[in-house]
Amino acid sequence: MNKLIQDMRRNQAFTLVELMIVVTIVAILALIAIPLYSANVTAAIMSEGVAGAGTIRTALRVYQSQNGSYAGATLPSGGMGGTLLIGSTDLQGKYFAQTDYSLASVSASTYKIKAGPPSQTTKVPSTTYYQINQLGSEQGTYYTNQ
Repeated sequence: MNKLIQDMRRNQAFTLVELMIVVTIVAILALIAIPLYSANVTAAIMSEGVAGAGTIRTALRVYQSQNGSYAGATLPSGGMGGTLLIGSTDLQGKYFAQTDYSLASVSASTYKIKAGPPSQTTKVPSTTYYQINQLGSEQGTYYTNQ
């Protein structure tokens, strides 16, 4: 009877090899999951930048319809000035500040909006940005066209 009880107690525990296999499987799953999670966090943060670029793009279209060209369009700085119809808080978000957006290569028929890197967070690399031009071509270090 004692031998039967000892055998039952011995069979209820995990062996060291079984525990090592479980730890290895968990480590492999973590190696796969952590980079995917980080990429999704970056994409979620940058979606705020994409929305801000969309706000600027809409204001540029209004400016072009009123003036006949994109030339002379400027973003407001410090909540004041600028020729585009953008409110002082329209570009202020959780991750992006108004100063994180810029207009480059503005001419009569072209523009390029750049959003990023976001200054209100350290969760994304400092090289992360999003760009869009008047043709709708998008470019960014986190983003790929689909």
